[in-house]
Amino acid sequence: MASDFDTIAAIATAPGEGGVAIIRISGPRCFDIADAVFSCPEPPPSQRAAGTFVYGRVIEADGVPLDDALLLVMRAPRSYTREDTVEIQGHGGPIVARRILQRVLDQGARSAEPGEFTKRAFLNGRLDLTQAEAVLDLIRARSDRAAAAALDQLEGALSRRINALYDRLLGVAGNLEATLDFSEQEIPSNVLDPTIDELDACLAELNALLATWNEGHLLREGATVVIAGKPNVGKSTLLNALVGRERAIVSDQPGTTRDTIEETLVLGGYPLILVDTAGIRETACGVEREGIRRTEQELAEADICLYLIEAEKGPDPEDRALLAKLDPRKTIVVANKSDKSATVCSSDICVSSLTGDGLGSLRAELVRRLDTGAPHSTQHASISTRHKSLLAAAREDAAAALVGLRDSSSARPLDLIAAQLRDALEYLGLITGRVYHDALLDTIFSRFCIGK
Repeated sequence: MASDFDTIAAIATAPGEGGVAIIRISGPRCFDIADAVFSCPEPPPSQRAAGTFVYGRVIEADGVPLDDALLLVMRAPRSYTREDTVEIQGHGGPIVARRILQRVLDQGARSAEPGEFTKRAFLNGRLDLTQAEAVLDLIRARSDRAAAAALDQLEGALSRRINALYDRLLGVAGNLEATLDFSEQEIPSNVLDPTIDELDACLAELNALLATWNEGHLLREGATVVIAGKPNVGKSTLLNALVGRERAIVSDQPGTTRDTIEETLVLGGYPLILVDTAGIRETACGVEREGIRRTEQELAEADICLYLIEAEKGPDPEDRALLAKLDPRKTIVVANKSDKSATVCSSDICVSSLTGDGLGSLRAELVRRLDTGAPHSTQHASISTRHKSLLAAAREDAAAALVGLRDSSSARPLDLIAAQLRDALEYLGLITGRVYHDALLDTIFSRFCIGK
């Protein structure tokens, strides 16, 4: 069975061809394994100082060379996992890397599970859980802004806020726990009033942290921007213009787009998922009706809707009825085909998808709307969906405790209020890993690639 004390190994570089392939080995037997598989001038790898690079050859059991390589020595605790670690840097390419890895495994290492190196970094105190998650966010970042936010979190920006909040709430709980021996009496005002004030401040900080979720969602998952409108208003042409290539089929025939078409780009530091949709109209065609149903589903889940109308005609009653169902804070009315009209109707933005006129203004408005929904701050990292659910649970328990403390007529016993604060503390602890269980770690680290 797998153990956290095994020596583990994996290919740490991306699959496919490349200049270098790195095989990472971590654990108590890594130097024994290195001595067995790596031939170099004396002294052997196990006798070399931390930080040493040595050139040599990876060899088979019978001494036949597998590859010329460099070997890097890292000694505990000054390594990523805080364990003794060796990295073999051979030539890139899947065949050679797999052969080196198999040689290492034959010497007694175990294949690392997804994210197991980072999991060990957490278990050995190198990272907390928010920092471990930031490693994955940094790897998956699709924009400079997303990478900067992940780096903030990796350097402990979010951890510091969560830990400070945990310590404050722990102080509140401690003050309350100290009164439980005197539960037959009322809490003295000189204890109760400061406790209420401090718990109120903790709730304010919980709300401030929860307010960063939208920014985190947009940077991690990307903003979904749905292009909608009636048939033949130029939705597919606009998609092509924004992404800079012929991604969607354009035709004068109404109902050409039957299904949603997605394309990605980065705008103002935000990853965007552009969705071209079927034109909304009454139709007897079952396939087109299904496309329209999917359009309505995309609109319900969109971060922003670009609703297109024709610049010359303006919105008709059907357009107005559809716009009335959309959230105006998330909707940009775009008057398209301005190149074909001497007069332009009233709208948020006027463009010509064909000539490109107005596209700069549309891009600027998109960024402005995203910034409004997710104001960026360099003072903290934004929370993820996992953090959001735990913070919301902590807020619910802390708020209930505050109500019980403020309401002098409440029959809620102090031990119940204290229990609610303990629950709030546990939820906060699950964010950073002060409190954790195996299922939580499995959920987090299973999303990582093998070798990280």
